[in-house]
Amino acid sequence: MVMKLKRLAWVGGAIVLAVASAALWPAAQVPAAGRTVPSTRVVRGTLKLDVHATGTLRASRVASLMAPPAGGTLRLVRMADTGAPLRAGDVAMEFDPAAQQFALEQANSELAEAEQEIIKMRADVDVRTAQDQVDLLTARFDVRRAELDALTDETLIAAVDRKKRLLALDEAKRRLAQLEEDIQSRSETNRAGLAVVDEKRTKARLAAQRAQQIIDSLVVSSPIDGLVVARENRDGTNVFYTGMVLPEYRAGDLVMPGRLVLEVHASGPMEVRVRVSELERANIVEKQAATVLADALPNEPLAARVSSLAGAASRGGMFDDGLGATRTFDVGLQLDRPEPRLKPGTSVRVVLAGEELKQVLTLPRQAIFQKNGKPIVYASTGSGFAAREVKITHRTESRVAVEGVDEGAEVALVNPETSAATASSAARATPAGGPVR
Repeated sequence: MVMKLKRLAWVGGAIVLAVASAALWPAAQVPAAGRTVPSTRVVRGTLKLDVHATGTLRASRVASLMAPPAGGTLRLVRMADTGAPLRAGDVAMEFDPAAQQFALEQANSELAEAEQEIIKMRADVDVRTAQDQVDLLTARFDVRRAELDALTDETLIAAVDRKKRLLALDEAKRRLAQLEEDIQSRSETNRAGLAVVDEKRTKARLAAQRAQQIIDSLVVSSPIDGLVVARENRDGTNVFYTGMVLPEYRAGDLVMPGRLVLEVHASGPMEVRVRVSELERANIVEKQAATVLADALPNEPLAARVSSLAGAASRGGMFDDGLGATRTFDVGLQLDRPEPRLKPGTSVRVVLAGEELKQVLTLPRQAIFQKNGKPIVYASTGSGFAAREVKITHRTESRVAVEGVDEGAEVALVNPETSAATASSAARATPAGGPVR
């Protein structure tokens, strides 16, 4: 009996110890929020407002060659390859003229038919006019004869005959008036018919001229000396997605009228075109010095200066290689010395030398958060972190200059409210018997 009681006491103690351990386990796994949040300190020092960007080399003059407005799809039969040199007047691309040649032949046929129809109609009008003149002359003769018959002395003829002669005179005058009216109406009808056929001829002539102009425009020549850069073929697919790489136009492709097919980049001085975010726009001014680095020329930095700076922001498109949905500004840079070893279209890295600020308070960019549309930091209070509104005066890729916080203050690098909530959720999700392994 004593042994049984001792065994029950040991079992009860083990159960109590297990329950106590299970109750204390979650608390042991969730450390204090203030000890788990990574942090940094506000430092005073020098901040260099350099801007790093990626751009492309572009010629100072670019000729854009488009498919002619032919009213329908065109097929490329010949096209200069990317990188091929062209002289002014050289053929850059040529389109199939079969459809326009058919339209030209059809228009010429309609033109010849309209001209023959006009000749026939004019001949018919001449014949009818001559016949009308004969009929008119005959009618006038009949009227004159009837008038002479009616002038006979009434004492010399019977009353019935005189009545007949007067009626014949009235009938002759009526026929003359009707004939004159018919001739006038027929003349108007003939003029209208000739105008219709002449309009048909004019339409056919214009169609023939239009077809010939399109045929002449199907051979596109380069207006300047330079290198060819083929554009991406957007007519080869109906499905587009972000990051999609489209092939260049080449001989045999179908092209929509007015589509940009290739560019000719003029030989000579080139400029660098980059896009910067609106946050970095304030750090760039015209004539600002910059360094250009190209993979084609390793360890050979090129000096350049800002030559143009867009005043209005633009938003990159679906296929743009800029900063996506961030509003961007176009920046142009001119190389201090021409570099013939670089070709248009070459990708380069650009470092714009910005102003150097001294004795400013700086923080890493990840220490800045947004709350109610205002920048804040989470400063340490000893027992945790509290939100404090700050003013950002300058920005770089990695650091920001701030006001409204003391030098040496400890600030969080992550949102402590979010991390504390995540830790609390993890603690509540832990099973009572300990974590699942």
